[in-house]
Amino acid sequence: MKRPAPVPPRRRRRLPPWLRWAVAVALLGTVGFYLTHQRQINRHVRLAWASLISRHLTGHEKTPLLDGYSVHGIDVSAYQGRINWPEVARHDVQFAFIKASEGVTLRDQRFRRNWEAARKAGVYRGAYHYFQPNYDGARQANLFTRTVPLAPGDLPPVLDVEHAEFHDVATMRRNVGIWLRLVERHYGVRPILYSNYSFYKRHLAGHFDKYPLWLAHYEVPEPRLPRDKWIIWQHSDEAYIPGIRGTVDFNVFQGSIQTLLALRIPPRSGPAQP
Repeated sequence: MKRPAPVPPRRRRRLPPWLRWAVAVALLGTVGFYLTHQRQINRHVRLAWASLISRHLTGHEKTPLLDGYSVHGIDVSAYQGRINWPEVARHDVQFAFIKASEGVTLRDQRFRRNWEAARKAGVYRGAYHYFQPNYDGARQANLFTRTVPLAPGDLPPVLDVEHAEFHDVATMRRNVGIWLRLVERHYGVRPILYSNYSFYKRHLAGHFDKYPLWLAHYEVPEPRLPRDKWIIWQHSDEAYIPGIRGTVDFNVFQGSIQTLLALRIPPRSGPAQP
């Protein structure tokens, strides 16, 4: 029988040198981009995953407390839906700031319910206004004061300033100052200013230093601002607290519970006794 002629081995086709260089550069660029933006990329992946599994959550998931702090709190809005406040209180949440208003017309639809339920559950409560930088500061202050019945024992009012779309930074700062002054005059207590690290550094630092600062700064072991610059640190916006189905902002107060309570609106002085 005649043997078939041997088949020569196939020669592997090699990529042209220019294409090999292009692939190498693309891979290096991808790795470099990931290493440079690793925290942001991982964060977006986690948020996307949290959104994907949100329908399967039970409301009993729990994020560990941040080490090194004894006073922990949350901030909520209608976004969190119906909250089981007694369950929240049972899991070391000592304070909560509740969204009351935004801009010049918007009232949070769950504010009243959350406001009363937090008090009944024994959670120290405060309220915040989401600032719209292109609207008049006095009108925004008026909306907040007409919405929030702050009383002795409540935490100070908060102005949330982080909306990056504004026409003029000087006008934005002027309206922030108007809101802070009018609200302080109305309640008789100095408000707290909330912002995220990058927005604060770029637009607010050095302009409102007499107001206590609540700083949002994620993916860091500690805020990059000195500790004497802030009193509350929002260290996560993807935490889980039993009693809330889905993610919620998690905060720590820099100090003891007695220091936090000292910030509360004081009792009204009554008429002098004879």
